[in-house]
Amino acid sequence: MTTASDLRSGKTHRDENFPVASWIIHPRHRALILAFYNFVRTADDIADHSTLPADEKLRYLDLLESELLGNGDTEKEAVSLRRALAERGMPPRHALDLLVAFRMDVTKLRYEDWDDLIDYCRYSAMPVGRFMLDVHGESTSTWIASDALCAGLQINNHLQDCAKDYKNLNRVYLPRDALAASGATVEMLGETSSPPPLLQCLRALAARNETLLNEGRPLAAEVRDFRFGLEISVIQAFADRIVNMLKVRDPLSERVHLSPIELLLRSLGGVASEAARRATGRGSVSKTAAGA
Repeated sequence: MTTASDLRSGKTHRDENFPVASWIIHPRHRALILAFYNFVRTADDIADHSTLPADEKLRYLDLLESELLGNGDTEKEAVSLRRALAERGMPPRHALDLLVAFRMDVTKLRYEDWDDLIDYCRYSAMPVGRFMLDVHGESTSTWIASDALCAGLQINNHLQDCAKDYKNLNRVYLPRDALAASGATVEMLGETSSPPPLLQCLRALAARNETLLNEGRPLAAEVRDFRFGLEISVIQAFADRIVNMLKVRDPLSERVHLSPIELLLRSLGGVASEAARRATGRGSVSKTAAGA
């Protein structure tokens, strides 16, 4: 019998646009974070599977949820996360929220406006940050900045992969009203390079997303855990660089992902800036910092 694990794409935590349970995070948290990641990655890969019928995708997502809640032991990612959460006395609510998003990925192919997209991010991105904050015992007061940063990361990814999502899955996260305002059409995503109206739309969305990322900038300073603060600063540095590429490059024809050397340099820069801020007792970094 095919299990959810058999439907994995092969992508791991080392292939993401952001660090997952990196060396910066305290070792006591890594097993739980990786269990969460593997559960989420499995569900995401099912929702994005190129040949699996929609009803089968939903059946597997329902199965993952059922076993996460204790009803069965056939899906290893669900069982591993269930046990890891139980060891820490944590509920599965953030993983359950993400399953809502993956079901949306199966059933919803278009978004009407920015608010519609942010509503999707409430389930697809914000629960990840909230989970990480809960793992580290941080206050729920940090959720406001975390939600903004996580939504910004998600929208960066939507803009980076807009052509691939359209061509492979007929899924378009670019809001209909944003496309219309620029005179762009969905079909333009099938071109080898963006026609001017689509490029105008993409850059306008990148600029709007930069504002959202700036709203998340205080997060590194708000968390109490030193190592987690460093990791957030690294993630913010990655997001800043990507959104700046999206403001000037065409994701249909140009590279808008970070190279290995850029990942390394941004990681070192993010760690150094946050470590210096904490050592000197300065407040949150300015909204324009790290944006080059």
